[in-house]
Amino acid sequence: MKIQLASSYGFCFGVERAIEIAEGHRGSVTYGPLIHNKDEIDRLKTKFNIGLAERIEDIETDDAVVIRTHGIPKDELAALKKQKHKIIDATCPYVTTPQNIVQKMSTEGYSIVIFGDKNHPEIKGVVSYAEDPEDAFIVLESEELEGLPLKGKVAVVSQTTKKPEDFAKIVTALMATRKEVRVFNTICNATFENQDAASELAKKADVMIVIGGKHSSNTKQLHSISQRYCKDSYLIENEKELEAAWFEEKDLCGISAGASTPKWIVDNVISKIKELVKVDEVV
Repeated sequence: MKIQLASSYGFCFGVERAIEIAEGHRGSVTYGPLIHNKDEIDRLKTKFNIGLAERIEDIETDDAVVIRTHGIPKDELAALKKQKHKIIDATCPYVTTPQNIVQKMSTEGYSIVIFGDKNHPEIKGVVSYAEDPEDAFIVLESEELEGLPLKGKVAVVSQTTKKPEDFAKIVTALMATRKEVRVFNTICNATFENQDAASELAKKADVMIVIGGKHSSNTKQLHSISQRYCKDSYLIENEKELEAAWFEEKDLCGISAGASTPKWIVDNVISKIKELVKVDEVV
């Protein structure tokens, strides 16, 4: 069997930046998981003494606080500043962009539509920047737009890890009913590149392994895309989840990884596959 890596996979700019920031502040605390990868968070804790606080009240008075790459709600950032913590902002610039857009457009009188998952930390942060919370709406499907009390002019942004074609459906539905629609494509380049690469590889692979956190939106998107073209596609967090049966009578194993997946985990997966089945080549 041959193993082929996607032409684009793994750490994106924002995640790599956040890891470097955290490593440079040994002994600090992240407010919420820095990224959606438990193994990497455990590595930061063990090697750099980086703590994790899920609630503001869990943060000690003298702790330096690293803001997660997904960003946090505006009021929570204000609360941390009020407590006079040293704030180290590791929010991805691609996430900061929709935050700023939402704040600006809402002050200019636009209703805000955010395409994304309302339970995702990135979206919780983005929506908090709307001046009027009752005039900001989070949707995943175009059907959810029906009946919303939108103004005649609307500004729309997307969660950074969503599919462009799905974002386009939301935009098209808004264009049919509103006089003015300002569209801001806030899907990040890394998402485009990783998704395109996974798609191309899955079309020729006999089995696809997608590596990343089970709660990672972009990793789940990669798995969904892989399944579209390769029915034997599996989403795993690390090499411990691999099963030998997945590789029986397979000639080409494709591997992709989410934007929060470090290379060392990908290397561990490849090594484990080599233990489970004879691998002739890795490309």
